[in-house]
Amino acid sequence: MSEKLKVGILGGTGMVGQRFIALLENHPWFEVTTIAASPRSAGKTYEEAVGGRWKMTTPMPEAVKNIIVKNVNEVEEVAGEVDFVFSAVDMTKEEIRAIEDAYAKTETPVVSNNSAHRWTPDVPMIIPEINPEHTDVIEAQKKRLGTTKGFVAVKPNCSIQSYAPVLYAWREFEPYEVIATTYQAISGAGKTFADWPEMVENIIPYIGGEEEKSEKEPLRIYGTVENGEIVPAAEPKISCQCIRVPVLNGHTAAVFVKFRKKPTKEQLIEKMVSLKGAPQELGLPSAPKQFVRYMEEDNRPQVTLDVDYENGMGVTIGRLREDTIYDYKFVGLSHNTVRGAAGGAVLCAELLKAKGFITKK
Repeated sequence: MSEKLKVGILGGTGMVGQRFIALLENHPWFEVTTIAASPRSAGKTYEEAVGGRWKMTTPMPEAVKNIIVKNVNEVEEVAGEVDFVFSAVDMTKEEIRAIEDAYAKTETPVVSNNSAHRWTPDVPMIIPEINPEHTDVIEAQKKRLGTTKGFVAVKPNCSIQSYAPVLYAWREFEPYEVIATTYQAISGAGKTFADWPEMVENIIPYIGGEEEKSEKEPLRIYGTVENGEIVPAAEPKISCQCIRVPVLNGHTAAVFVKFRKKPTKEQLIEKMVSLKGAPQELGLPSAPKQFVRYMEEDNRPQVTLDVDYENGMGVTIGRLREDTIYDYKFVGLSHNTVRGAAGGAVLCAELLKAKGFITKK
């Protein structure tokens, strides 16, 4: 066995679980050794459990095909085989909170793609380029859980990735009011066109819970650590509409911004394209070299051309221009199951390892 950290995937048969497995193939630090899923999948090989439901465009990695899937509810057994876990389980929020805490209490760090713990005050919700210092709350969380190594960390919602980093890059100009409409891919619901045929040539103007997440989660990311808790920022005020569109991968956002300090277009572009943080400084394996790219063409970014920028870990911005009511408007694009889901969680885990929070057991 290599010196890589042993990783378990909770909820490994679903779309995000599959994306974790695809992204972690040949990862220099992490190796998938354990996969857990619902009781109906337990006891089968991973290949058998997934069956014809492999949704990635790349083949299932050979290294995982014959792993025997474990029952995700058998916490002690799963936790005993790994150094940490990624969580992509499909349960109610109450069940997710309970099972993630249960894994943490076995001294197993949990890096979660789920939303259940995003508003737990001592659980950090991290975009590593923006708020790596939020890992400071982990010590308070460990005291609450009664652990020395076990904790839960989460990544934010996929829908905010195409505008939250940009607003952060512009913070010195004090953005205070934002209108955003997101056009979200069907893979965000764990679907392909084969299993969601009613989305072909269709738009659904509602995604349950998504607008609240899109409006509130950036403020928690921009917040501060105070007395062992994350205190959300007060601004910018964000109003959002979220629309499901007939695209497989890639969430697009159309965004309008008001600033207290009036920047030039050139200043805004310079700030966003130079945005970097801990992942770039530490040379983390999944970090994009350039987090945010700006494209001058009027018809970019486009999903088919730009969603895989920086292997899906970068954000592409275009059409930045002055507005007649707001100060500026722009269009952003991010890959919802890479940067927005599994890839963002992998980058969080890399940050946590680099900071000494995730180690071999």
